[in-house]
Amino acid sequence: MGKMSKKAENLLMLIWAQAFIAMTGSLFYSEVMGYIPCELCWYQRILMYPLVVIYGFAAIKKEINIALPGLILSGIGMLVSAYHYLIQKVPAFQEIGGSCVGGVPCNVVYVNYFGFVTIPFLAGVAFIVIFILHLLLLSEQRKNREGK
Repeated sequence: MGKMSKKAENLLMLIWAQAFIAMTGSLFYSEVMGYIPCELCWYQRILMYPLVVIYGFAAIKKEINIALPGLILSGIGMLVSAYHYLIQKVPAFQEIGGSCVGGVPCNVVYVNYFGFVTIPFLAGVAFIVIFILHLLLLSEQRKNREGK
């Protein structure tokens, strides 16, 4: 419950903004573009959407400890996104993706910007950014405590 530095506050808001953009992006693709999420997309959403609330509350309360579950969720999200991307892009994994339960196979590629940027790639980048910024936030807090 110590005082947060201005840099820590900014990092926390940046993390929240990244989570919010990722959430609205996924909703855009499903609700506006009409892309039906596959099973792995749903798992990524389950890991991303709470981050908006977690980091939002942490920013409002100015308390980093509230956001610790965000580090865990983003770490798991990175792994799920990487696995999903492999299913879409690596031929040896593509057969696995066809066995996803539900209406849409996990190896379906709705978007393929520049030949490599897919929806799981975008989610993975968001999870990585959140994870790294959270580590920077923890480092900043440690520096702030040691400086006093």
